[in-house]
Amino acid sequence: MPLLLILSALSGCGSHHEPLRVSKTNPRYFEDGSGKAVYLTGSHTWNNLVEMKPAGNPDIFDYPAYLDFLERYDHNFIRLWAWELVNWDTRGNVQELPKVLDVNPHPWKRTGPGNALDGKPKFDLTQFDESYFQRLGHRVAEARKRDIYVSVMLFEGWGIQFSPGGFRNHPFHPDNNVNRLELDTAAQSKGLEIHELQNKKVLEVQKAYLKKVIDAVRDLDNVLFEISNENHSRSTAWQYEMINVIREYEKQTGTSHPVGMTFQVEGGSNQTLFGSPADWISPNPEGGYRDDPPASDGKKVILNDTDHLWGLGGNHKWVWKSFLRGLHPIFMDPYDGKVLNSGYDTKALETEIESVRKNMGYTLQFARKMDLIHMEPSNALSSSGYCLARKNAEYLLYLPEGNQLEADLTGASSTFKVEWFDPQTGKEIDGGKVEGGKKVVFKSPFQTNEAVLYLVLSP
Repeated sequence: MPLLLILSALSGCGSHHEPLRVSKTNPRYFEDGSGKAVYLTGSHTWNNLVEMKPAGNPDIFDYPAYLDFLERYDHNFIRLWAWELVNWDTRGNVQELPKVLDVNPHPWKRTGPGNALDGKPKFDLTQFDESYFQRLGHRVAEARKRDIYVSVMLFEGWGIQFSPGGFRNHPFHPDNNVNRLELDTAAQSKGLEIHELQNKKVLEVQKAYLKKVIDAVRDLDNVLFEISNENHSRSTAWQYEMINVIREYEKQTGTSHPVGMTFQVEGGSNQTLFGSPADWISPNPEGGYRDDPPASDGKKVILNDTDHLWGLGGNHKWVWKSFLRGLHPIFMDPYDGKVLNSGYDTKALETEIESVRKNMGYTLQFARKMDLIHMEPSNALSSSGYCLARKNAEYLLYLPEGNQLEADLTGASSTFKVEWFDPQTGKEIDGGKVEGGKKVVFKSPFQTNEAVLYLVLSP
């Protein structure tokens, strides 16, 4: 990344000064250089790094407009998507109208000699395409100016498994490069070996690529890394190794950014994620992460991602349930529908997706005004089972249904200011004051059959 661009990014309006680190005070969250807890939430979409469009289509992804969109909803996090294949055949996606999207740029130059299976020059995996890494660095830097954290996705495993054509569309396929990677017969048909540890030549290429990515963003403090999106379950040892490669290289370069490992498909388990050396994870639905998320115990920072729970799906109640259980909800957003849309073209679903976007922003607003670093999920303190609490000082309770909520304030013999919030309308109402030292029943002022209740020590 050019020095001028780095200096420009660091002098922008963003307030970061050091990369995020897992908080020692409250390891459900990251903290910034000031020691303040950072809650992450936001919309990510597939083509926010590389172009994905039909061949010959001149349109390019409007990244500044995408950042405007994120700011409008008060989001502070995205996954910046990688895509390893040279195209995306959407016939592999349920309910999606079939189309083939060309994907570019890629990390390596297409120099030939000879053409790859897509008719374009073969890749030379020893030569990097600098435009890819310049784009990567620039997009992370531009997000930083908007106070948006970026998880840089390094590898992508869903496409090679499920997109029609699979490995034949990958730069590592023997017919697509000039480098003789010596993949075995099974790997040439499926390609899964490239996300395992057997092939030393493949590992050399991947490790060189990892270092190149780190070099492109090393001076930016809004960076996280994600090893791979939805890789197969036998990729576990390889993903663990990639985490260690990042840690070792960053140690050498004097940097340190959080590294994540996310849901594996098919056959992956959340236990594999929790047992990993990663700082953060994104689980699959097992354990209730889709309907009734378990409270985070701080073993990992958990980014609860609709991409791994529904694919395309989710609702605004899931946002609040995740937040109140100490998780970070993030949303796989069809955005403008140019890549995938899968059912989000009905009025009811458009209304719900808009509500998800708004409520992620609402939760971030609450996170900012609370002393989040000292708050933890305290299910027993709310009759609904959803409560974040700094005991004796601050309580946030969520009522998914109904108009009555009991808060257990028996250990807090103080006066609390009461605020009500309606997730469906964004309306706030001053609820006056209440005395603690007992269990208190609150009646919602809203007609929407849902409410958020915030209690904080009265000045």
